[in-house]
Formats: sequence, C-alpha cells, structure tokens
Amino acid sequence: MLEIVVKTENWERQVRVSAEELAGLVRRIGGHGDRFLVVQRIPDLPDVFAQVWHETGGDYTLEYRDGAVERHFRAMADGPEAVIAAITGWARHSAGWDGGLAWSLLDMGPAREVPPLELDEEEREELEKRVREALVGGYACRAELAEVAEEYLVTKDRRPVSREQAEALANRMWLERVAEQAAWQGETDPERLTRAFTVLQEAGITSRENFTCCRSCGLSEIGGEGEPDARGFVYFHTQCTDSAAAGHGLMLLYGGFDGSSETAAAIGHEVVAALEAVGLHAEWDRAPGRAITVTPLDWRRRLVG
Repeated sequence: MLEIVVKTENWERQVRVSAEELAGLVRRIGGHGDRFLVVQRIPDLPDVFAQVWHETGGDYTLEYRDGAVERHFRAMADGPEAVIAAITGWARHSAGWDGGLAWSLLDMGPAREVPPLELDEEEREELEKRVREALVGGYACRAELAEVAEEYLVTKDRRPVSREQAEALANRMWLERVAEQAAWQGETDPERLTRAFTVLQEAGITSRENFTCCRSCGLSEIGGEGEPDARGFVYFHTQCTDSAAAGHGLMLLYGGFDGSSETAAAIGHEVVAALEAVGLHAEWDRAPGRAITVTPLDWRRRLVG
C-alpha cells in the first residue's frame, strides 16, 4: 500500500491505497463532479501535495508542491499513463519520479505574512493545551485543528485568533507531533486497536473509531453505519478518545442490532477476544449493559491528516 491519502471532487477519501487503486482513480476522473484528485503523503505535511485535473476529452494537468510557494510546479500530459507513473513515483519518494514530464514553475505570489497572536501567556497556554489534546487524540486533520484553534477562545465580543493565525498554530504543533512520532518504534496500541476492529468488522460487527461526539449520538447513528447483515456493533466516541489520550484508558460501547441482552453479551465476548488477540487488555464484568474498558493503554496514534 502507498502511504498516501487520496481525496476526490466527489468527496471520496481513501487512505493507503495500492498503486493499482491509485491508477484506477487517475483513469476514472474526467466526468462532471469527478474531475480532480488531491494526494497527500502520510503523515500530511503543510503545503506538500500532488493533484491531478482532467476533463474528458482534454489533457491532464498535474501539479505538485514541495512546501514553499516557490516550489509549486505544473506539467501537462495527453494521457493518464504518464500521470500515473509520476504521481505513483511521488507517493513512493522514488528518485527521478518527475523526470518524465516537462515541469514549469507556477507563480503563486508572495507568501502571506501572518501576524503574531496577541494573547497573554495564560490564554496562549490554554489554547495550545486544547489544540494538543485534539492533536494527541490522533484523528483530527490539520484543518480540523485550525478550526479548534480559531474557535476555542471566541466570546460574544471577541475573536482573538484569525483563520490564518489558527492555521499557523495548527501547522506548527502538527509538525512538532510528527517529529515526536518519528521516534516511535513498532506497532502502537492504537494500531493494535485498529487491527482488532478490522477483524471484528470482517466478522459482521460494525466497528467504528472516534465515532460521533457522545454515547447517545453514537447509539442513534451506529445502525446506519453497518452492512445489512451486521449482527452488532462496537465503537468509541470522541470523549472516549480524549480520555484515552489523557491516559485514562478507552471505553468501548457495544451491542446487538436485535436489541437482545443475549446478542449484546455475545458481541461483548467477541470484542474482548479480538482485543486480547492483538495484545490489548480488556476489563469487562461480562454484563451486557456495561462498557468494556481497554486499560492499560499507551495512546500513541500516528497522524494521518
């Protein structure tokens, strides 16, 4: 799998696609509402991306940016194969990936100057603490972190953080976290959890991470998430994520779609077995109405974006 995220005009978002799947997406674009795709590496880095635009009957426009405004390039191709070769090489960090096309530098104008935040020390610490909580949770993208930063200190009479300042703060803290995670070795507990949830999903149990804002919303929406033949569900919501990221373990909510306590208990046993199979410890008193808690848990979720 390629360590990339692909987003399309029709709002698809695909994480870690294969080279064949990426090629299929490039060949597919061209119709109304499905004319471009944007590719970011994992983890996402500010102003580092590639993108393709194509309308049926026309050429392909391929762009890539390597951070600074003076590192934004464009090339044209009359068919998809040259684009596929270039964008796949870009995704793989292959040497000479850009050698098959004629690139030109795009004039993006001067970089915008972002004024410093006008916050006192207490407000700055409070703001950075909140952004870092969302960052350590590991599910937010940079745009979502910027939204947190922009809105957190807002009052009826004051909006102290502009969108540009929020983006600058989110980008800085994101890069700090990327540097932190570069030192992590091997599989982390959140990755083990994802592996367990994948097994449960394949076994007919609708499994969702960081799903909705709270328990009641999760219970009301989980039924619309699964396949028609799903037997039951397991999920944790964003407040559970915050608790896990703060070192308090992770609460899992589960149940059966038939509403019976017998099915709920059976689902609970399957969830615990899947967790233990990947090396995680679950605490559960086997009562179908009681949540399962994954603890101890070292919450180090690698960023995607």
